[in-house]
Amino acid sequence: MPTTTVNDVAEKTEMLEIDPNSSVALKSTTKDTGNKQETERLEGENENKSVGAQEKKEQEEPIKEAMKEEDVPVEVEAKTGVSFPVMLADGKRLNAIGLRKKSMIGVGIKIYAFGIYADNEKLKDLLKTKIGKAPSKLTREMYQMVIDSNVGMMVRLVIVFSGLTTSMVRKSFDEGLGASIKKLTGGKNEELTKRIMGEASDDIKLTPGSVIEISRLPGYTLQTKVKDEVVSTVDSELLCRAFMYMYLGEDPFDKEAKEKFGTSLLSLF
Repeated sequence: MPTTTVNDVAEKTEMLEIDPNSSVALKSTTKDTGNKQETERLEGENENKSVGAQEKKEQEEPIKEAMKEEDVPVEVEAKTGVSFPVMLADGKRLNAIGLRKKSMIGVGIKIYAFGIYADNEKLKDLLKTKIGKAPSKLTREMYQMVIDSNVGMMVRLVIVFSGLTTSMVRKSFDEGLGASIKKLTGGKNEELTKRIMGEASDDIKLTPGSVIEISRLPGYTLQTKVKDEVVSTVDSELLCRAFMYMYLGEDPFDKEAKEKFGTSLLSLF
């Protein structure tokens, strides 16, 4: 038979809650108190873990933001040597690279290299919804689906022509977008075409290596950045379609780039 110790008596005594008026034992408290303390301890540990995870996340985010694009694999446009990261910070993937040339006095002048980026997961959903199974070859309709869609895309232009100004780029876009809008609608919209370069000063010199980024954002919004500065944000489905048409339409700036983009579409299946 086990021997009762003083400690056993003390523990049992601590388990009783005494009514101060009647001196009658009401209920055991030690077990409840122990459970409460254990619960509080676990909650504290969980809270500490949560705080620790949040702190870790806050510490990692600046590191991710600080990561340079040089740390990401690149693809090089062969005719200019301009490199483009295969993926952007927002997850968009590089689907094609190409070159915009302009004929001057019968000579083809290299104006800028470009990379076409897209949210490939959204493109995949779009194609599978519209087409279903993988097609055996590219079709005009597939390109048109991308042009007409609201999928997030961005075209990065890297200037290679020395002495290029914003005014020259504006004129080039006016001509290209004007032609696209005419093919898409049969008419003109000069007021709309002029908005793509927005408030960018015509005096800005775009030296070789200068970057212009034109993005199609959700909601059919076309945003233009010149040297990391937003110069235009236009809500227009027609302008978004016309801009993408310049690169993926029937008479694109670079046919090889369009074909590369089409190959990337097939790979999504």
